[in-house]
Amino acid sequence: MHNSRSKSTSAYFNPNSPASMELLSRYRSKFKQGSTDEIVPDCAGTLSTVEIIKLAAEKFINFSTQRSNGYTMFTHPYGSSAFTSLSIDDMREVELVFQLLTAAERVARKQFETASKLLIRCGCVASDGGTPVERLVYYLCEALQNRIGKETGIPVPTKPNKLGLKNENPMAMGTNPTFLACHQALPFNQVLQFCGIQAIIDQVGTSSKVHLIDIHIRSGVQWTAMMQALIDRKSEITLLKLTAFATSSDVQKVEETGKRLESFAKTLSLPFLFKILVLSDITEVKEEQFEVQDDEAVAVYCQVILRTMISKPQSLENLMRAIRRINPLVIVVAEVEANHNSTSFVNRFTEALFFYGAFFDCLEACMSRDDVHRGIVEGVHLADGMKNIVAYEGDKRVSRSVNINTWRLFFTRFEMVEIELSESCLYQANLVLQQFSCASSCTLESNGKCLIVGWKGTPLHSLSTWKFDQE
Repeated sequence: MHNSRSKSTSAYFNPNSPASMELLSRYRSKFKQGSTDEIVPDCAGTLSTVEIIKLAAEKFINFSTQRSNGYTMFTHPYGSSAFTSLSIDDMREVELVFQLLTAAERVARKQFETASKLLIRCGCVASDGGTPVERLVYYLCEALQNRIGKETGIPVPTKPNKLGLKNENPMAMGTNPTFLACHQALPFNQVLQFCGIQAIIDQVGTSSKVHLIDIHIRSGVQWTAMMQALIDRKSEITLLKLTAFATSSDVQKVEETGKRLESFAKTLSLPFLFKILVLSDITEVKEEQFEVQDDEAVAVYCQVILRTMISKPQSLENLMRAIRRINPLVIVVAEVEANHNSTSFVNRFTEALFFYGAFFDCLEACMSRDDVHRGIVEGVHLADGMKNIVAYEGDKRVSRSVNINTWRLFFTRFEMVEIELSESCLYQANLVLQQFSCASSCTLESNGKCLIVGWKGTPLHSLSTWKFDQE
């Protein structure tokens, strides 16, 4: 699933290279606001983080064009009428992102001394406790500084975490307070989960025995809704079996999840069996370990987990072969909708800038700036993701999200066909979204047969459903 195009990194942000212009220019048409001339403040008079980034990219493009033609940035610093109505604060943030882009250009050209000076300048303005733009730039500066350190062999001093936290195993995210707080505050997980559950209900129909296989169970909170939906059906359910994957280090947390689900099932008088499939490595999974019975309606649920296997293609392919052998009625795949797997550093940096810009903007709308859980999400989980995308290469780069079209190509290799989401699925997604105060900023769009969930038009997640073509 690696990007097949291989170009030197310096070819992209070189101001004399058309590729640099094309790379940033394409973002003008990527989102709903196709041109910077169409960028307008919201009702509060502020621009979104992505709009700030687009304006900074516009300035960067014009500056690079002028520089390659022998002019200076002072000749024509802005190329769009959108700049004329900017507030002082917005102008300051556009300049901050412009400096960040310029620093990334210098890193790509291996002009590390100049890049470091630009990053220090950014650091004087950026802050991990400020506006979304300031927070975004703060962590991307750290990521670029780490890349410089790796390129030059000079280690970058580790900054003390103001929260005194260490990174956590992503598999454990589902049972800690931060994950649960974000689950309640941000719309994405709930929209994906309820839509995915409805997709499973649609496919298992009136089956009396249902077997769910969860590749990445986390808190398992979505399965309480599934239980309720099965009880509310007209047809009787005689057994709901749930098989959850776990690593040896996560067994205890998954066991706790199982006990909570067993307790909830008991309150509904629902026959329920919870099984843990412990694997030291996903390559170990075998068809017989699923213990699928002939009379079971089987559904497989993969929420933001397949992306973690892209750097280990043998594991991912082995998993898909094992799932194919049990031939489930439906496979639900919820994934990050972004291209963070390019072999080009600059492509990854630019994708990360827009993707995380939208995510930081959402956090600003949904959680207070001093919320400790927001601090953990940004300072530990998102920061580590950005650092891995920007600073690492080769096997050490494990954050490798790809978009739905890339997944489609991959799944086709295993003779999988995409199932169109029903009107009931889309209704559930909209119903859940309306429970959030930020509903108007969260966007639901169709891409072929799948659902794209985004923030103000920037894609962040995809939900697709699949089955194997057995003909």
